[in-house]
Amino acid sequence: MHSLAHSNNQKPLSTLHPFLHSQTLQKTERETQLKGMTVSFFISHITPLTFFCFLLLSSSAAADLNITSTLSSFQNLTSFSSLLTSSSVASNLTRRQDPITLLAVPNSYLSIPPSSDLTHRLPLSSLGDILRYHVLLHYLLWIGLLQIPPSGVFVTTLLQTTSRAPANFGAVNITRNPLTNSITIQSPVTFSLSNAIVLSLINTLPYNITILAVDSLLIPYDFNLMTSETRPLGLNITKALIDSHNFNVAAAMLSASSVVDEFEAGEDGAGITLFVPTDGAFGDLPGNVRLHSLPADKKSMVLKFHVLHSYYPLGSLESIVNPVQPTLATEDNSVGSFTLNISRVNESVEIDTRIVQASKFLGKIQPG
Repeated sequence: MHSLAHSNNQKPLSTLHPFLHSQTLQKTERETQLKGMTVSFFISHITPLTFFCFLLLSSSAAADLNITSTLSSFQNLTSFSSLLTSSSVASNLTRRQDPITLLAVPNSYLSIPPSSDLTHRLPLSSLGDILRYHVLLHYLLWIGLLQIPPSGVFVTTLLQTTSRAPANFGAVNITRNPLTNSITIQSPVTFSLSNAIVLSLINTLPYNITILAVDSLLIPYDFNLMTSETRPLGLNITKALIDSHNFNVAAAMLSASSVVDEFEAGEDGAGITLFVPTDGAFGDLPGNVRLHSLPADKKSMVLKFHVLHSYYPLGSLESIVNPVQPTLATEDNSVGSFTLNISRVNESVEIDTRIVQASKFLGKIQPG
């Protein structure tokens, strides 16, 4: 177990309540699909506060991203903006609190093949997923693009959060020609025929969004161009926790509540990130802290306080810029309440609820 540091005026972590604060994360991130929902499981040893403490939380919420408004001042992106709106991708982005990079196709390129062929013949469900492939879940600066090695870098896209992209086909590989400095974006599969050239930097809203113009729509590798948005059945969250072992208490709390159904019903393509305490964390609770004595609505609120209503791959958590992240508990209460502050310090990701702060070392594993 990694050690934790806290100031002298903070309560020892042994006095804290498990579902209220995240503490040392094992080098583990678990990604699975629940009825089409991409879920990040960050597995943590938590030692938290009594329930009433987190009722005191209050902080400023990050502003929602209105991509339609952002693009409205660029006349050469009107067609692309219209596609984002009609396919519901724009509404997906409104829920996201993390910074992104948008690969936008100007009108002049969108009106010629192969892009025009796709926009004219594809159903909105398929077109929506293609557009999600143009939303990179990283905030990229132009100067950073010019420093990309020739071998390239992989970046996750919004498509990966839908569970409709197998393996890592929901990511893109960004490469740079060292002689011309031209930037190419394509599937991580080396023999993929679909690629796009970055034409220019359109705009940057610091620490929120970068908009790059590209010369063509990108097609994810092995993408079924006639697919619908019917979501495949996936793993049950509680079953995934039980199968992973050491999360039986958390699984029992979830199965005894209605929040799992709410997680699924509220999912609209943006995904979720769930921070899960281990059984050991519950075992470290002081004897006077009894989760089972909480009313059902308070138990649900505690659970929701551990869920972000967006899918965050490990790289996004490590590079997150908007530190104040609303949770599902925020949505049931007032704006600015029940939020988590997420930041990176040295080699760790810290989650701070303004009551106690705990460092985490994050890693990633594939679902078992």
